[in-house]
Amino acid sequence: MNPVSELAFFTQLVRAGSLAATAREMNLTPPAVTKRLALLERRLGVRLLNRTTRSISLTAEGETYLVNAKRILGDIDEMERQVSSSRAEPKGLLRVNAPLGFGRTHVAPAVSSFAKLYPEVEVQLHLTDRPVHLPDDAIDVAIRFGELPDSRLIARKIATNRRRLCASPSYLATFGRPETPRDLTTHNCIVLRQNDAAFGIWRLSRGKHSESIKVHGSLSTNDGEVALNWALDGHGILMRAEWNLADHLRSGRLEEVLEDYETPPADIYAVYLERLNLSAKVSFFIDHLRKLFGPNTNRSEGFLDAWR
Repeated sequence: MNPVSELAFFTQLVRAGSLAATAREMNLTPPAVTKRLALLERRLGVRLLNRTTRSISLTAEGETYLVNAKRILGDIDEMERQVSSSRAEPKGLLRVNAPLGFGRTHVAPAVSSFAKLYPEVEVQLHLTDRPVHLPDDAIDVAIRFGELPDSRLIARKIATNRRRLCASPSYLATFGRPETPRDLTTHNCIVLRQNDAAFGIWRLSRGKHSESIKVHGSLSTNDGEVALNWALDGHGILMRAEWNLADHLRSGRLEEVLEDYETPPADIYAVYLERLNLSAKVSFFIDHLRKLFGPNTNRSEGFLDAWR
């Protein structure tokens, strides 16, 4: 007997609840079902079911066999679905995670346009202020910024993104413009508390020279939109990703400072587990994001468009 067929037979038998019901479902005689179960138990050398004429119940070994049979059959089904759907239209449930601010501003509209293109995909968008752990959470695709330490994940870059230092014209007119990274220590800096990053440490580099500056300020928050509004109100210098700053830099409400210095990378990635590599719904969604956010996209309000 084929091992996969044995797994399927046993799970069907347990689901049906009796030998007679299984026989009816499989269009077999009850003695044929009984013989097939006996052959399976003989091969394994254990008793899987306690059975009477009307009912069956699992032994301890049967419970172990059932749990693993369901898992193996589920993995096989998922593999076949992914392979067969890799060239087909995406369908089914797609669970997406993204940071709060970027999720509201950019991922939510992308989900909207994706849903119109592929109506057979049901999308659940989960926005959080802390990144989820894909192996532990029920998420198919996570949008993340910067370096990705988890080697168990596959990451596809969907957009280039920089962090920039900026302040309002009123703040710079009053307190002056920093000329070097060290000058930041004399300025009021708006500090954003995010994830597990070191609090109040800004890293800037130019060429091979890199500096870590401990900045201070009278205002700090864990919400990027709040920090941005404080910068617009003239409270200090802010380090923020360009997707969040581009409109204000274009309009002149914020001005970039220390623009000759590089900050830690904030490129935007779509991250997913390796087992979803062939999933049509995942690959189509990521391709959709790359088309929307890519460098050749002509978007009037795109965060990658030049403002100079």
